[in-house]
Amino acid sequence: MIRITDTLDQASSYLPPADLELIQKAYVFSAAAHAGQIRLSGEPYLSRPLEVSYILAELKLDAATIIAGLLHDTVEDTDASIPQIIEQFGPEVGAIVEGVTKISKMNFESKEQAQAENIRKMILAMADDIRVILVKLADRLHNISTLEFQKEHKQRAIALETMGIYAPLANRLGLYRIKVQLENLSLKYLKPDIYAQISEGITRYQEQGQAYIDRVSAMIQELLLENEVKSRVKGRVKHIYSIYHKMKQRGLGLDQIFDMIAFRVIVSNLRECYTALGLVHSLWKPVPGKFKDYISMPKANMYQSLHSTVIGPDGERIEIQIRTEEMHQLAENGVAAHWAYKEQGSKKVQDEDRFSWLRQILDWQGDLKDSRDFMSTLSLDLFQDEVYVFTPRGQVKELPEGATPVDFAYLIHTEVGNHCTGAKVNGRIVPLNTPLKNGDTVEIITDASRNPSRDWLQFVKSGKARSRIKHWIGTEERVRSLALAKELLEKEGRKLGINVGKAIKNSEFEAAAKDFSFRQVDDLFSAVGHGRITARQVLRKLLPKDEQKEETRTAEPVAPKPPTGRDAISIKGADDVLIRYAQCCNPLPGDPIIGYISRGRGVTVHTQDCPNVANMEIERLLDVSWGNQEENAKVLPARIKVICRNQRGMLGTISGVLAAEGVNIDSGQFTSSVDGLSELDFLIEVKTTSQLYSIIDKLRNIEAVQEVRRFATG
Repeated sequence: MIRITDTLDQASSYLPPADLELIQKAYVFSAAAHAGQIRLSGEPYLSRPLEVSYILAELKLDAATIIAGLLHDTVEDTDASIPQIIEQFGPEVGAIVEGVTKISKMNFESKEQAQAENIRKMILAMADDIRVILVKLADRLHNISTLEFQKEHKQRAIALETMGIYAPLANRLGLYRIKVQLENLSLKYLKPDIYAQISEGITRYQEQGQAYIDRVSAMIQELLLENEVKSRVKGRVKHIYSIYHKMKQRGLGLDQIFDMIAFRVIVSNLRECYTALGLVHSLWKPVPGKFKDYISMPKANMYQSLHSTVIGPDGERIEIQIRTEEMHQLAENGVAAHWAYKEQGSKKVQDEDRFSWLRQILDWQGDLKDSRDFMSTLSLDLFQDEVYVFTPRGQVKELPEGATPVDFAYLIHTEVGNHCTGAKVNGRIVPLNTPLKNGDTVEIITDASRNPSRDWLQFVKSGKARSRIKHWIGTEERVRSLALAKELLEKEGRKLGINVGKAIKNSEFEAAAKDFSFRQVDDLFSAVGHGRITARQVLRKLLPKDEQKEETRTAEPVAPKPPTGRDAISIKGADDVLIRYAQCCNPLPGDPIIGYISRGRGVTVHTQDCPNVANMEIERLLDVSWGNQEENAKVLPARIKVICRNQRGMLGTISGVLAAEGVNIDSGQFTSSVDGLSELDFLIEVKTTSQLYSIIDKLRNIEAVQEVRRFATG
């Protein structure tokens, strides 16, 4: 367990005594606030803020950040308050703690929405002070480091969130060491078998390959010394998640990953970086297409280095990274390496360019009112690698990998994107869905009479482009839905003897809007136009009370017996709606689900993480949930893929597990590959997701099985 003396020792190398005294004072405050609290591991709760403060001190962050790390849980978990913190430690610390404080006290309709709003708040807090996310990342690193004391479902949920948001954020901020730990620990809980396999493989490789690493390091060092280039060289085996990502990306087994070793060469200055690169290439043949110059074209987080893969001694593929000491510090600690200390106490981060992506997120997040849409768009911007292109004037612009001219147009300006009608790449007219490549020069052709197309959502890659297109479409959809709603209301009003125009003029619909939980009458009308509520349901509210009762008796049938299984869907604010199930994701009872109004076909139900949901109109999405569940619910199709060693009796073993669980196999397809693995695709019949995942867990326990996963039936 980390002690306060460890944090103080770490911070004393760069902070003055006065700051160390303030950190000590914060420790005493935190210890008093958390007195008597115990973690699941049995350790005092104080161990958590101490670990967080130590991580921040390792990054050489300022006193305010380390103090905030010690106090970050006090407001949520103890009687301490922000005013108390401001009084004792100043407004700077108070603002960071407030930014980090969780929003568990806020009310949301779902866990997914709560998580999305938490992330949105965190992104907004970053705009005011980037130290908020630094404390949050340190907190998450400690959290995932102690997951063994949590229940299995909690471990998976935290690991998924970490891999989806926090690791990409650490990457964007250039916090390489934190990113690596977050990715490795997440993989440990998401895919424990694969994690163990790669971990064992790395251990064996290190035992056998350390002599090779030492030999190559000495060869590089000697080569550079002979040419009067001072350097230090360090060889290492790549980290676990990096190897897993490469295996998954290329469809390879662990024994097929050849470039597992990377060497870092640290030189004195920029000129020597390119000198060292030339010398290495003169010694070993470079692999075509495996050279990247991040010095002349830095990454979005301002990472700089030369990367080249070469055929080293004994025919081994090795990666060489060449950088200066300053570049190395930035590569390891990212934003923390650029922390500037000012006498006035105002601490800002140098190199504003490194946060251009954050400004873009802040720019488009205001247009995204729906939390799900915000999360999907944020993930797009965090996960993508970069491609660098030029404007006709020679300016460099950074876009996500796979970006198109439409993404480029919206990066230049929203109006350029909205009126984009064509594009020239390297002087040639190309389709708007053409993926851009590094070094392309892009020119956008506009027409004031042209507007965004919904089809663009199928190929744009940047968060800004997606949000702007959806915002424009949403605005247009709302105008059309309001016009349609008034037409439907007037038509239905004539049947009920209600003058809709007069009712609108006299504000009679305001009470109806409140009854349906809408803030404005236009929101109510929009719901009618999109088919979420019928015109008759709304107009009933305008009838006198006695006529409402009579209308209800004549219009509404007796409620049938509650359905079960997949028929048991509850839709907020809608009755007697035709339900369909999406074949792209094949939802099962127990899955988190969402509804989408399909014109003329009722409501289509998708799983909430279905990739197609990201491209849907937000105003046509509905909150739906599974209703009554019973043991005698009807069986439903589910498809699973089993990857296992190709050995005798495996099909029988897997079939035996399924039979023991009372599951029928509807069909199967089996293929084997040259690496000794087999893929078995089964279409089985289950009742709920809990039954399905129980089966998956049992299949994973078979010794020869490497991976089991569920995928859609469509």
